[in-house]
Amino acid sequence: MFGLGPVATGVVLLVLAIVSGVKIIREYERAVIFRLGKLIDFKGAGVRYVIPLVDKMLKVDLRTITLDVPPQDVITRDNVSVKVNAVLYFRVIDPNRAITEVENYLVATSQLAQTTLRSVLGEVELDELLAERERLNAKLQRILDTHTDPWGIKVVQVAVKHIDLPDEMRRAMARQAEAERERRAKIINAAGEFQAAEKLSQAATIIQQHPVAIQLRFLQSLTEVATQNNSTMVLPVPVDLISRFLSR
Repeated sequence: MFGLGPVATGVVLLVLAIVSGVKIIREYERAVIFRLGKLIDFKGAGVRYVIPLVDKMLKVDLRTITLDVPPQDVITRDNVSVKVNAVLYFRVIDPNRAITEVENYLVATSQLAQTTLRSVLGEVELDELLAERERLNAKLQRILDTHTDPWGIKVVQVAVKHIDLPDEMRRAMARQAEAERERRAKIINAAGEFQAAEKLSQAATIIQQHPVAIQLRFLQSLTEVATQNNSTMVLPVPVDLISRFLSR
């Protein structure tokens, strides 16, 4: 080897083999080691040594992983077809189980999130999907956390990001919202008229008990008319004043 003798070559190869067994594990990683196919306890951060040709090491990231769930075709309970995508946050809490209990925990978690998203959202109506998103997120997290717990994975949060509605459904919802606003406006208007009628009824009762109040109201009306620059002034005359002349 490069002009070295057999002994020197063997020494160099031995040194390279020994050095190749030195591994550096970062703070956020854990090393799962198999020795002759048998799992041994995972190693923490720092400088670790694995026996060449005997040990096999797999690194597992312990940081929270953000997984984007692609848009899924969901048919709600009221037979509305929508596209829904979500985001999933999870992390590995048991590196040994994450390696030994499932072939690829990233792919498995992604596929489980997609099927669970279609299943859970297909059980609710469209109004619930739009109005109760927080409750659905909590339900999705609970189900996914239960199914991924045997894999040594903890689901931190699930959030439904976007709901894509068909164009005809958007137009129907816009008409519904407009009709709802008109209904509320009519109710408010009717309530205002009802309250005004109650106040007028109370005022009529007071005037009936105190006839002089109509004269005061008449003078107040004259004052309000006088403040305006009108060329024509209409003076209302109470019927009580001319009723005696009409009787004659």
